[in-house]
Amino acid sequence: MPDQPDRWPKGVPWTLMHAHDAGQIARIRCGHCNIKRFYKPRELREIIGNVSIDDVRARVRCEKCGSKESINAELFHAVGQEAVTIRFRRLVEIRWVKRVIWRDE
Repeated sequence: MPDQPDRWPKGVPWTLMHAHDAGQIARIRCGHCNIKRFYKPRELREIIGNVSIDDVRARVRCEKCGSKESINAELFHAVGQEAVTIRFRRLVEIRWVKRVIWRDE
């Protein structure tokens, strides 16, 4: 579980918005490709919704290999040299695509 305040109520999930307010960073890693990506929790919330990090892990897949099973997602506080060298993936736009679905009868 992420670094949560000491007095966090039991049964209340630690969501992406809580992580943003606490200054945490989301790290999503593919165990198959060994690729790490860093995201701001607020931008992940725009795409996935205000869910816990466990739900993020279940909803994303690797861009390179397409795997869902080997995804690891965690929230953390960046400190020291790591805080300076992190390159974030930034949300540019959300585009809805209309597709025609045909059915033979």
